Amino acid sequence: MWIKANDTVKVIGGEDRGTTGKVLRVNRKAGKLVVEGVNRVYKHVRRSQKNPQGGRLSKEMPISVSNVQLVCEACGAAVRLGVRYLDNGAKERYCKKCGAGNGQVSRPKARYAKS
Repeated sequence: MWIKANDTVKVIGGEDRGTTGKVLRVNRKAGKLVVEGVNRVYKHVRRSQKNPQGGRLSKEMPISVSNVQLVCEACGAAVRLGVRYLDNGAKERYCKKCGAGNGQVSRPKARYAKS
């Protein structure tokens, strides 16, 4: 999974198809992520000292990573991601459509560096 927090993604499946939002949290073990403004549900909360009003609280729930695509910063389209090694041996994500880099994934490693 190459999507990280603070990435902009477009929902490609489900009830909120076509919506674009920022990734708030990523759960790699479950393969899910929480996107801002997507998959909103009402949680009914009882009156308490923390919540004296009570009532319905609207919150985002996780969606599967297979239902989103990253929005490329360079071309502005929802694209697939690839991974490649840079000349210094660092691994980076890149847009498969335009080839632009979308941030490093790992530190430089000497064995992958091109001399």
